[in-house]
Amino acid sequence: MIFYGPSGVGKTTLASIIAKRTNMTLRKLNGTTASTADIKDIVSELSGFSGLNGILLYLDEIQYFNKKQQQTLLEFIENGSITLIASTTENPYFYVYGAILSRSTVFEFKRVEKNDVLNTIERAYNILREESEEKIELEDGVTEHIAYGCGGDVRKAVNAVELSVLSTCAKDGIKHITLETVKSLTQMSAAKYDREGDEHYDLLSAFQKSMRGSDPNAAVHYLGRLLEAGDLPSVCRRLIVCACEDVGLAYPMIIPIVKAAVDSALQVGLPEARIPLADAVILVCSAPKSNSAYMAINSAMEDIRAGKTGAIPRQLQNKHYDGADAKVKGQFYNYPHDFKNHWVEQQYLPNAIKDAIYYVPAENKNEQAFAEYWRKIKGK
Repeated sequence: MIFYGPSGVGKTTLASIIAKRTNMTLRKLNGTTASTADIKDIVSELSGFSGLNGILLYLDEIQYFNKKQQQTLLEFIENGSITLIASTTENPYFYVYGAILSRSTVFEFKRVEKNDVLNTIERAYNILREESEEKIELEDGVTEHIAYGCGGDVRKAVNAVELSVLSTCAKDGIKHITLETVKSLTQMSAAKYDREGDEHYDLLSAFQKSMRGSDPNAAVHYLGRLLEAGDLPSVCRRLIVCACEDVGLAYPMIIPIVKAAVDSALQVGLPEARIPLADAVILVCSAPKSNSAYMAINSAMEDIRAGKTGAIPRQLQNKHYDGADAKVKGQFYNYPHDFKNHWVEQQYLPNAIKDAIYYVPAENKNEQAFAEYWRKIKGK
């Protein structure tokens, strides 16, 4: 089995429960520190008493195991002498060796909902009350703030509970846990994330899709989460891309405006960078949308990759000497500015794709105005 999900959602706990229920010997390894020798040591236990009911190997952070290390386990997984439960915070379909993946069932763990975390927090405080010599009292909102601040990570929530008790001095035999105390313990928990992990890209994806979907409230929310985590470069990059890809020719002036906002943000730095970035994000959300240019370049590049190119028409080539074997000598380029309305009909695409159409004007005021202008001139 492969457990896939964020930290603190019960992957290790569930593996321990399975080991107890099956009477198997539980052995734990962490992919960041374990070596092939550690795996061989566990394999050597199979012939001893600890291997009578089989060994359940819990391998945490399997994404840090290289292919050779993962292959070492394969023989023992196939014959059933070792039952593997691997956990990872990254997508296993990218990081786990295919042969192991094909012999495993992937279970995805989600972040724990706030109401479920609340139950754990209340239980943790009750356990500490039973163990403590002092009485423990909670200010209103303490449990709710921890549940919110832990970001769905139960381990962080329990740690915050313990720290709140340890960091509070007893007065007259009573420890009064204040909201201010827990705020200082959980203020960054919900904002931090691994910039190389899936959550990083999920958050960036949500940010860009919210702008594309014209939802300023959602876009500003994800902007705030990214900035709280200090990820200014990714925000700037996605913002410029979205302005070009999703607004584009519907409002082409948005590109220099967003670029100016990004330049301002990079110049002033955080925390003030949030102000020009918020302006730009809301502008992108509020602007009319068009991906016609994005679709045009994608279509053109698709043809190019498929080999649909051809020779550049002679009239478009640079002026150079025609070879002696040239059947037709001369460039014959028509300079558009010499003609009425600065346009003359001539072929620009190679012969092989002369009728290709890549750009289709979108249904917005700006592009339709340009399209109508050229329809009148070209008579098409």
